[in-house]
Amino acid sequence: MNSTLSSSRPRAPRRPWLLDPRFQRVLLPLLVALVLLSAWQWTVTALALPPYVLPTPLQILATLWADAGMLLSALLFTLKITVLSFLMAIVLGVLASFLFVQSRLIETALFPYAVLLQVTPVVAIAPLIIIWVREPTLSLVLCATLVALFPIIANTTLGLRSVDADLQSYFRLNRATRLQTLWRLRIPSALPYFFGGLRISSGLALIGAVVAEFVAGTGGSATGLAYQILMAGYQLNIPRMFAALLLISVAGIGLFVLMAWLSRLALGSWHASESSHD
Repeated sequence: MNSTLSSSRPRAPRRPWLLDPRFQRVLLPLLVALVLLSAWQWTVTALALPPYVLPTPLQILATLWADAGMLLSALLFTLKITVLSFLMAIVLGVLASFLFVQSRLIETALFPYAVLLQVTPVVAIAPLIIIWVREPTLSLVLCATLVALFPIIANTTLGLRSVDADLQSYFRLNRATRLQTLWRLRIPSALPYFFGGLRISSGLALIGAVVAEFVAGTGGSATGLAYQILMAGYQLNIPRMFAALLLISVAGIGLFVLMAWLSRLALGSWHASESSHD
């Protein structure tokens, strides 16, 4: 009987692939990019602008291909600084959030210093860090960590505080310990906020790495994309500068997509922020 009823139910009509939201999320940005790049190519060609003023997209791709070895090596160095600083920001940010949530007095006393780190320009303190820390890579990681730290602290602390009052009362009635409440109630409630902070912090870690490289201005084999941009500017090699900027943009998009994928992987089966997507 049940099988008969289930087989007699009308199936929802399949949506055309052009109207599929998942396909549109990829197609529409690509169409916009294609239009903008075509207009860029046509404008520069029509005005006969020299490459040292504004190169065409095709010239940038040609430079990227010609200097692929050097630029990819610089990209790997920048990504190493980014990943290390991002991981350090996650560890420090989560530990600080766990500390803040233990007491309102602790949060009131220490949270303004987290805000102070956020509003202080890294360009202003990076020279001091580079002088104090003799190891170049570590100094760059510390500078980038300061940029990426605050979103994780703010979002995770907000998530740990955003606990349903009825569930909190239920845990108290069952005499749950502070550790049990943290592990079984506060942390699951904070996960959407935490992953939101990761999306922001991943891009800020890349920005911090590039800014730190600009301030350090060191040459040699272990240099990142910021140094390549500086050298390209000194040499008026504007196509190479745009090629390096393109790699930075692609790296930033890749980090954001990775964090969005991790968020959906962790939350997609149970949280409305991810499970409600078409």
